[in-house]
Amino acid sequence: MTDAVSALAAEKFVSLTTFKKDGSAVAAPMWIGKDDDHLFFWTPADSWKAKRARNNPQVIMAPSSRSGKVRQGAVQVHGEAEVITDAATVERLAGLIRRKYGFEFTIVTFLERLLARSRKPRVILRVALAD
Repeated sequence: MTDAVSALAAEKFVSLTTFKKDGSAVAAPMWIGKDDDHLFFWTPADSWKAKRARNNPQVIMAPSSRSGKVRQGAVQVHGEAEVITDAATVERLAGLIRRKYGFEFTIVTFLERLLARSRKPRVILRVALAD
């Protein structure tokens, strides 16, 4: 189990698939982090992926490109997401993302603040791998 966690956590981008109420899948490329035996994703609190994860915690993850294209032959990993809103946890894990992505993190968050004219509240989607 931890090999799968470490392998996905080492990726730069992961396609995160969440599910609508009707069961249809929606995939999005995401930055990924590792916290102990969990993977996590840092996302705006009002994002559709966070809303979908609240309704249905089942997720599928696979290594992908920046655009979300899953590599041919990539292994899909199933998990269960929990939406974390605790400010201290969100800030701590955002720090891990900041360290992993460095300058790219700085640019993306700057552009987001510029376009949204403020800093968006964030949540963490913490994923435990399915057995």
